[in-house]
Amino acid sequence: MMKAAPPHFPGKGLIAVRRPDWLVLLGSTLVVSSVIAYLVHYALFRDSRHIFLYLIGDLAFLPVQVLFVTLIVDRLLSKREKTALLKKLNMVIGIFFNELGTPLLQSLASFDRGIGGIRQSLVPTQQWSGKDFTSAGERFARYDPTVECEGGALEELRSSLDGKRSFLLTLMENPNLLEHESFTDLLWSLFHLAQELDARKDLRGLPETDSAHLAGDIQRAYRMLLSEWLSYMRHLKEDYPYLYSLAVRTNPFDPEARPEVR
Repeated sequence: MMKAAPPHFPGKGLIAVRRPDWLVLLGSTLVVSSVIAYLVHYALFRDSRHIFLYLIGDLAFLPVQVLFVTLIVDRLLSKREKTALLKKLNMVIGIFFNELGTPLLQSLASFDRGIGGIRQSLVPTQQWSGKDFTSAGERFARYDPTVECEGGALEELRSSLDGKRSFLLTLMENPNLLEHESFTDLLWSLFHLAQELDARKDLRGLPETDSAHLAGDIQRAYRMLLSEWLSYMRHLKEDYPYLYSLAVRTNPFDPEARPEVR
C-alpha cells in the first residue's frame, strides 16, 4: 500500500532572497565604473603616477565637497521646501478661518468677561506693521481671560462645532498640518471642546464644578485660536494685502467692523 505523499506548501524550505537596495546597487555600479575607467587609463598610457596623483587630489577635495553639498546646498533646498510648505499651510489656515475660525473666535470671545480691557489691541489697521502684531501677541500672552459659561451660549457653541465636525476631520487628515504643531494643537483643543459639549445632554443648569471645567476647555481653545488668528492676520498683511483688507473689515473684535468699504 502506497503512502500518501506529504502535503506540499509552496515556498516551504526555500530561503527568501532579499533584493539589494537600489542605493547599494547604484553605489556598487559607480565604484566598478570608476575602477574600469582607471584600468582603461592605465592600459592606454601606462602612467600609474598620474592616476594616483589625481586620485589623491580628488580624495583630498572630497571632504570640502561633502561640506558644500550637505551644509550649503542641502540647507538652501530645505529652506525652499519649507517655504513652499508654509505657503500651502497658510492656504489651509486661511480656509479654516473663513469657514470656522473667525465666527468661532467671536463666539468664544463672548464668554470672556474681561475682553473690553484688551479689545483695542486686537483691532489691526491698515497701518499696522510686524512690530505692532508682535506687540499685540505679547500683550495677549500676558492676558488671563475671565471665561464664564452660560447655558444658552453653550448650546449655540455646541451647535456651531457640530455643524463643522466633518470640516475639522478633513483638516486633521491633511498630513502637511503635522508640520504646524501649534495649529494641530488648536484643532485637538476644538475637538476636545466639541466632545465635552456633546457628552452633556443638557447644558443649562450645570453645577459650578462642571461649568468651571467647561470654562477651562473654552479658555484653552480661545487662547490657541486667538494666537493663530494674530499670526494669520500678520501673514495676510505681509503677503496678501487685499485679503488683509477684508479681514480688517470683518474683524470679530471690532464692533464697528463692516464688510463694505467706507
